[in-house]
Amino acid sequence: MNTIRLTTAQALVRFLANQYSERDGQEQRLIPGMWGIFGHGNVAGVGQALLQAAVTQEADLPYYLARNEQGMVHASVAYAKMRDRLAAFACTASTGPGSTNMITGAALATTNRLPVLLLPSDMFATRAADPVLQQLEDTRGGDVTVNDAFRAVSKYFDRVSRPEQLIPAALAAMRVLTDPVETGAVTLALPQDVQAEAYDWPADFFRRRVWHVGRPVPEPSAVERAARLLRGARKPLIVAGGGAVYSGAETALRAFAEATGIPVADTHAGKGAVAWDHPRAVGGIGSTGSYAANELAREADVVLGIGTRYSDFTTASHTVFGNPDVAFVNLNVARLDAVKHSAEPLVADARLGIEALAGALADWEVDQEYRDRARHLIARTREIEEECFAPDRNTGGFPAQTQILGALNDVLDDRAVVINAAGSMPGDLQQLWRARDPKAYHVEYAYSCMGYEVAAGLGAKMADPSREVVVLVGDGSYLMMAQEIVTMVSEGLKVIIVLVQNHGFASIGALSEALGSQRFGTKYRFRDGDSGRLDGDVLPVDLAANASSLGADVLHATSVDEFRSAMEKAKATQYTTVVHVETDLYGPNPPGHGWWDVPVSQTSALDSTRAAYETYAANKLNQRHYL
Repeated sequence: MNTIRLTTAQALVRFLANQYSERDGQEQRLIPGMWGIFGHGNVAGVGQALLQAAVTQEADLPYYLARNEQGMVHASVAYAKMRDRLAAFACTASTGPGSTNMITGAALATTNRLPVLLLPSDMFATRAADPVLQQLEDTRGGDVTVNDAFRAVSKYFDRVSRPEQLIPAALAAMRVLTDPVETGAVTLALPQDVQAEAYDWPADFFRRRVWHVGRPVPEPSAVERAARLLRGARKPLIVAGGGAVYSGAETALRAFAEATGIPVADTHAGKGAVAWDHPRAVGGIGSTGSYAANELAREADVVLGIGTRYSDFTTASHTVFGNPDVAFVNLNVARLDAVKHSAEPLVADARLGIEALAGALADWEVDQEYRDRARHLIARTREIEEECFAPDRNTGGFPAQTQILGALNDVLDDRAVVINAAGSMPGDLQQLWRARDPKAYHVEYAYSCMGYEVAAGLGAKMADPSREVVVLVGDGSYLMMAQEIVTMVSEGLKVIIVLVQNHGFASIGALSEALGSQRFGTKYRFRDGDSGRLDGDVLPVDLAANASSLGADVLHATSVDEFRSAMEKAKATQYTTVVHVETDLYGPNPPGHGWWDVPVSQTSALDSTRAAYETYAANKLNQRHYL
């Protein structure tokens, strides 16, 4: 057998450089590069291997230097999202805190079902020097390390304690990364001594491998059952989720909606699958959904879920589907999601499933009365949106956040990518963002992770440099993780960052107020000497100066008109630019059309909490299981 003598790390780098994915005849690099921050756990292992590969050109695996380990995972996830899960970065980190910093990113990737390969460095497999710097000593067993924390948030986990174990571990990792059902964070823990240990590797381990991402075909009898349910519907509704986008089903979905007349609501991950101004598009659904989508959901007798996992925000905590006799047909590549809500499951690729349903329903469509009902609700929804964009919405001297979003809708083209993750903006965006392109709306809302935004902008721009990438980030998320601005600058990547400064947590503040907790602990203020609480004067924090110190160009706006002007300047430049704008912490935000189940204290000495509990208990009565 022909063998090649390499260290474990050198073998891993060479292996990863030869992995490809394929779908519909299109091949691409599965692992286009590796992010990393080096320390004593990986500098002499993976770090040396990446250097050797670059110098000798024995393997093409570019290295990208991040500034925060969590941030590099977020950038990798955003890249995979933009590439429809057909490409995934690897991330290397040093032993101890460097590696555990990646755990939040791993949870985000797995929750969103997006692929990323994590390579946390581990302790000595030989245990010759125990306990080494940064090692956890666990009395339950000598083989426990901090990296075991990755097990709960990874779709696949393995610890490579001997060089030869890399062969099955690496192959299993590629299998999971390219499986649309199982994909998520894949973790290979690499003891630092094993990384540097040499082994005679079979040459075939490094051959070019193509991992075929298939399209599971729907079972004919399942199509028949699903079509039978839909034929009997008088008020059907489609809920398009991320699976409709990742499978490239936009054209098929639009044609199906046009042929049948079924209105299409969307989740955060599914927004843009049907253009916002398409006659069948009714907007986002659920807790922060649009007026039209939620009204139709309350009336729907059959719901066709396409590629959605039905999170609590999508279902308004099991209250938005109000028809007592509602039935579900769920088209999903994952049986886990296809059977939710006691649905008639159609386990298949979204595009092929839609095409099969279209064939089975070729002679069927909704009646004119239902079409007119949807058209009326859409018209009212447009009025609500325009009211949110209106120039007289600012109440506290600063623009309302909704006005900024309205201006952004106007100044960006259809291919521009808008990125957000947490706070009040996802709710505003779900109602107000007008996406025509399935990649134009990039909101991470499965894990709703503060700090995702800036790093995700980096990954999205790397995935498609031809698009304008605009990061929408509040001061709360910015303060948690803005370091990858430095990486944007160092890599010469142009990203526009809209930094919305409102001196507090707007989303949690509003939620706190709604739940009777009076916005306690949600504003950025000095501690007041009399009350002892954080409700004194506004803190003198200059986030624009911070962004400038990280290497970005900075523009300031104090009004909607100034913001429009600043955005035009930012679009014209070739450098990462931060547009800093102050908005009103107290909104106003779009009107609510849904509910979200966040428990309220059942007993309290505060009048505000007691009143909030009465509202909560009334809403709770509408919650149900779909049996």
